[in-house]
Amino acid sequence: MQTQHGGWRLSIPAGTANAYRLAQLDDYWRLPRPRFAWQPPMNIALRARVSAPHLPGTWGFGLWNDPFGISLGFGGHPLRFPCLPNAAWFFHASPENHLSFRDDQPGNGFLAQVFRSPPWPDWMLMPALIGVPLLAIRSVSRLIRRLAGKIIREQAEMCAAPLETRRTSEPISLDVTQWHAYSLEWSPNRIVFRVDHVPVLATSLVPRPPLGLVIWIDNQYAAWHPDGRFGFGVLENPAAWLEIENLSLNASGPPAGPA
Repeated sequence: MQTQHGGWRLSIPAGTANAYRLAQLDDYWRLPRPRFAWQPPMNIALRARVSAPHLPGTWGFGLWNDPFGISLGFGGHPLRFPCLPNAAWFFHASPENHLSFRDDQPGNGFLAQVFRSPPWPDWMLMPALIGVPLLAIRSVSRLIRRLAGKIIREQAEMCAAPLETRRTSEPISLDVTQWHAYSLEWSPNRIVFRVDHVPVLATSLVPRPPLGLVIWIDNQYAAWHPDGRFGFGVLENPAAWLEIENLSLNASGPPAGPA
């Protein structure tokens, strides 16, 4: 819902692990992927906070190609099949998640994260869906994960570690329950993530356009661990919300702040 300050509060109710709960804003719901709005050069800036620091599930904001979206083209929706991921976003994943294809990248926590995949046609992945049951075989799953890690490039920087994985001497690097300014500057050959105008990740690894804007909070998890364990589902969650304000999408130049 829209707040009195002109921002938005995305809320999900409390519930047990028997239903998916999602609140989302996006700009691509009825668009085919080739018509998603955003490509470089552009930047996103907003202020955000959440209701608690260690919410089960995921939440975040940024850009992606909605790779898992499936639509057969009925009811005014575009024809859309699963594809390889391209994304650039601030992404929170609770400890039940492990959302990395590589062993040297963080799989959960609050991340500044980029995925870049080759421009394969969507239909090329359809035969691979038949092999999903093979992920139950641990040795096969490890092999497929290693292959995915070679095809899908990624880079992430931890903004805040989950409580369960944080070393006792490690400070909390970011209190996400307080208002902070977040920005993402995307140029053709570089992307820079900033928190309170301070760079937290700058990389030449950039996603393939076009991408769509997404802002969300949910109670979902997905995990593909280095040892081959694979799983997904929903989690019990308290009532939770994500608030944003001062949302700005600008295709003409970088946000204010140090380079």
